[in-house]
Order: sequence, then structure tokens, then C-alpha cells
Amino acid sequence: MPRIVKDFQGQTVITTFETTPAMAFDLVEALEAAYRECIRNQPGFLAAGLHMNDARTRICNYSQWQRREDYQAMLRTPEMRERNRRINELCRGFEPVMYEVVGVF
Repeated sequence: MPRIVKDFQGQTVITTFETTPAMAFDLVEALEAAYRECIRNQPGFLAAGLHMNDARTRICNYSQWQRREDYQAMLRTPEMRERNRRINELCRGFEPVMYEVVGVF
């Protein structure tokens, strides 16, 4: 489970996916499988959470990594490259962005 603290020394990545209500649950299932079968076993992975808006048009993925390089290495693995091609088919697009925690309330 992600732990959000201001002094977190790792890398936070928030990825938003634009999808349709018809594809939302398929996309969530593909993301859950990626985490269960691949991502959580990658070096440097700490935690993640998936969120879906009530309209089922956006999915947000919050993940934490020990280092930026760990996240980038995971994206370059052959398995994740193949999974991301499939994930891309289930959404209009997705954008991972690296963040730094600057406040917790």
C-alpha cells in the first residue's frame, strides 16, 4: 500500500489513463494483471494504487519506486513493452509523470 510522506526519498509516478466506460474494467483488469504478474516483482518497486473516476472515463495509477531508474528499467523490459501495447489498445492514451511529494495534510 502506498505511504505518502513529505520526506519520501524515492520516486513517485502518477499515470493517468483516458478510457471509455465500455473499456474501463478491461483496462483495470489489464493493469491489475501487470502489477500482479510483473511490476511488483521488479527491482525497486515499493507500492501502487489504482483509482477509477465515477464516470469510468479516467483511471489513475499512483506508484512508488526506490529510484527513478528502477521505474524506467521496468518500462524497458520486454514483458512491460508488450503489456503497454495491449494497455494502449484499451485507452485513448496514458501519460506517466514523475512527481515529488511536497506536502501531506
